[in-house]
Amino acid sequence: MDLTLATRSTAPGRVNLLGEHTDYTGGLVLPMAIPFATTADLTPADEGYVFASSAFPGEHSSSREEKPDGSWSDYPAGVLHELWALGFEVPPFRLALTGNVPLGAGLSSSASIEVATAVALLRHAGKTLPAEEIALLCQRAENNFVGSPCGIMDQFVVTAATVGHALLLDTASLRYELLPMNTGELANASIVIANSMVKHSVATGEYGVRRRELEEGQAVIREQFSGVRDLGQATLEQLHAVQDRLAENVFKRCRHVITENVRVREAETAMKAGDAVKFGQLMNGSHASQRDDFEDSVDEINFLAATAVTLPGCYGARLTGGGFGGCTVNLVRSTDADAFLHSLHDAYKKKFSIDAEMYICTPADGALARSK
Repeated sequence: MDLTLATRSTAPGRVNLLGEHTDYTGGLVLPMAIPFATTADLTPADEGYVFASSAFPGEHSSSREEKPDGSWSDYPAGVLHELWALGFEVPPFRLALTGNVPLGAGLSSSASIEVATAVALLRHAGKTLPAEEIALLCQRAENNFVGSPCGIMDQFVVTAATVGHALLLDTASLRYELLPMNTGELANASIVIANSMVKHSVATGEYGVRRRELEEGQAVIREQFSGVRDLGQATLEQLHAVQDRLAENVFKRCRHVITENVRVREAETAMKAGDAVKFGQLMNGSHASQRDDFEDSVDEINFLAATAVTLPGCYGARLTGGGFGGCTVNLVRSTDADAFLHSLHDAYKKKFSIDAEMYICTPADGALARSK
């Protein structure tokens, strides 16, 4: 792929089908890209490094000396700083961002911005990087400049996804496999995303708390079992062996991650067989684990998930994303998807007086596939 010619790049959002809060402990994730996307239009300039967004007023001028200020521009500016850190000389530019990935919904609008920016700036600089290096660069931008301790999943699938497939990623090795969503029963199923329209105020702080709890439990398991690299390699038997050394909340958080990795492995088998029923059961199990062990769900999300599985054609439903609000992801028989969407919307509105946004999605291409 030639990254030197185009002045426009596009990167999708994503929804995670299974494997939640496993990507920063060396575990497995199973996301797919969605049709919503961010577009970056780059215009060469005589001087300066300017970012603009249709979603926010004003423009932002970057410099090597700047510090993050907590605004939207930290995401693209962080990417530029990581390119500079690699020693890449990026000529002056003005980069305009537009898009329709819902903000704050857990569909990875931030990674979409980062990856679209990275591909555009690489082209402008006449440089190329493989998918995993683009993803890692964008993750560093979010970790180092934005200050969010995110894992690698979002940036990786946004970069490397392929239409018609989910992406099974081992976050420890960055090995990945594209799994079909167009075989067997899965060929006649749709993904319905239900945006609860709520994001509870504890979300940002609690995400960091959960990560520290997992790291605490992981350290104890490593100490007890020298051959275990991280929770991605740990077993329930090993967790139970150190249970008396863990606070109850730490034990529960680790139990979620370990069982979630098992569910992703089982989902791989189900997807290759086109088994929508089994895949839906795994989604339901994931939601119960997030609700009870990871404790990052909320009343609105629990209502959406519990109501979804009572509706005709629904195989499974779960919280997706960081938690404490955001979206559910639902696997639904395609012939029932429209009726499902309207029924779930109306039930949620009746319960919470919230007009939720809902979307029927198919697996989309990532940024590199869109750039070929």
